[in-house]
Amino acid sequence: MTTPLLSVKNLRVKFRLDKKNSFDALKGISFDVMPNQTVALVGESGSGKSVTSLAVLGLLPKENATIDKASVIEFEGKNLLKFSNAEKRALRGSEISMIFQEPMSSLNPVLRVGYQIEEVLKEHMGLSGKAARDRAIALLTEVGIPEPSVKIDSYPHEMSGGQQQRVMIAMAIACEPKLLIADEPTTALDVTIQKQILDLIGDLQKKRGMSVLFITHDLAVVGDIADHVVVMRSGEIREQGAAKDVFAAPKDDYTRALLACRPAVDSRPKRLPVIDDFMAGRADAMRLEQRSRGVKDTDPVVLEVKGLCKDFVSRDGLFGKRVFHAAKDVSFKLRKGKTLGVVGESGSGKTTVGLTIMKLHDATKGEAWFDGKNIFAMNEKEFLPYKKRIQIIFQNPYASLNPRFTVGQIVCEPMVIHGIGANGEERATMAFELLAKVGLPEMSFYKYPHEFSGGQRQRIAIARCLTMKPELLICDESVSALDVSVQAQVLNLLQDLQDEFGMSYIFISHDLAVVKYMSDEVMVMSEGNVVEQGDSDAIYAAPQAAYTRKLLDSIPRGLVAAAG
Repeated sequence: MTTPLLSVKNLRVKFRLDKKNSFDALKGISFDVMPNQTVALVGESGSGKSVTSLAVLGLLPKENATIDKASVIEFEGKNLLKFSNAEKRALRGSEISMIFQEPMSSLNPVLRVGYQIEEVLKEHMGLSGKAARDRAIALLTEVGIPEPSVKIDSYPHEMSGGQQQRVMIAMAIACEPKLLIADEPTTALDVTIQKQILDLIGDLQKKRGMSVLFITHDLAVVGDIADHVVVMRSGEIREQGAAKDVFAAPKDDYTRALLACRPAVDSRPKRLPVIDDFMAGRADAMRLEQRSRGVKDTDPVVLEVKGLCKDFVSRDGLFGKRVFHAAKDVSFKLRKGKTLGVVGESGSGKTTVGLTIMKLHDATKGEAWFDGKNIFAMNEKEFLPYKKRIQIIFQNPYASLNPRFTVGQIVCEPMVIHGIGANGEERATMAFELLAKVGLPEMSFYKYPHEFSGGQRQRIAIARCLTMKPELLICDESVSALDVSVQAQVLNLLQDLQDEFGMSYIFISHDLAVVKYMSDEVMVMSEGNVVEQGDSDAIYAAPQAAYTRKLLDSIPRGLVAAAG
């Protein structure tokens, strides 16, 4: 019988909140990772996935984290919990490596990527000089970085998100570890880049014979690479087994919910079931009631964009300049109460289009007709009244909410600027109503953004937009980084608001399943160009452009399986 490479037994972790209270983050979990095996650790935020990986690496904060004495974490038969700090440091990076979720937070922005890879080689393998540089170039080649001998001298900000993640993988595999821990390495990446990263990790696992512990909140993404799946919730394991068995016949209601609460690509229920609906047995009935989509020529046009071009100019050398065409001759119509989905990879120009319509960028050329007026021709003063009618929800609620403001101040600020409400008391009353509408309790008014989860923060951002009662709402990747269940809640909320207020949406996303669920029409963009545009059902059923087919082919297999 093969001995596990990593064996976690009865792992219990407690975090001290204050002098009297503590929180049980892990409640006695057990699982094994065999040699040459990929194990997926799946669950929502707060399930204990990342705590598990940090416990394996010995990186839990000593100030408030306690591991139960009966817990065991064995690596090659040795209990890591008995290791000294020096032994743990020697193990990390050489025998066990980790890829973190956000490469821009993990890579040093002031050091070239080559230096950062060479630092790992110097620390653990004693390489330096030309030998270290040659090895770093070889690693960049192995992970698929183009022109590695040139890119090795790049800074992180000069690389795309997918390339940054490949650099992180190169650093992680530099010392040929026996176990690679990948913590949400594809979250918020385009479907095509996500597929490339998943394929790369799978290929490296087979080529190097290493084991992989893959951590994710999205069960669908591991369909192609995982041999074994461990499903976690609230610090406990709800189900584990061979990946093919879990996908074919999940035993636990929670596992079924994780697979099914993301939008399917072949159906459109009126409301997406969330985790609680599955646990209460309401999901099947909910999925029977379908939502119709599509537009008619008689539907009134809210916004018409004609020939939108946006160029960015940067310096090239001492006197030269370089022009980047972010959007090239983009035209579309958006009708009242309808949703236009805009899809494409990073750099396709979809966010540029949204920000230009909001006049956060000045259009280089083109027109945008809203209520009979070309808003691109307006100056700041002329456009001010239109800001009430056109609002945007940004991708990152952590960055778009002022951390020094209470939620009440955040929601009331636009009302003050635009003269909505007679006084502070009236504005507060309106804020309470809006918070209730987005599903947040009254006490939220007095709290600060850091006291809320990511999904709750996005609800706060939506409430702030609703203070203006906008006619047009631009959603820029507004659900891309949320857990699948929280994502379903926010999508349901957006649908409810559209039904109630007749708002029109420009829904920007790289997630094709979400766009299919939300959109009446779809516009596919690549390198600033519109490559395909039309009815969403027609495009998904029979895409005409090769690029659209490539995007659809990149949808995770697990998601397709769940849809079927």
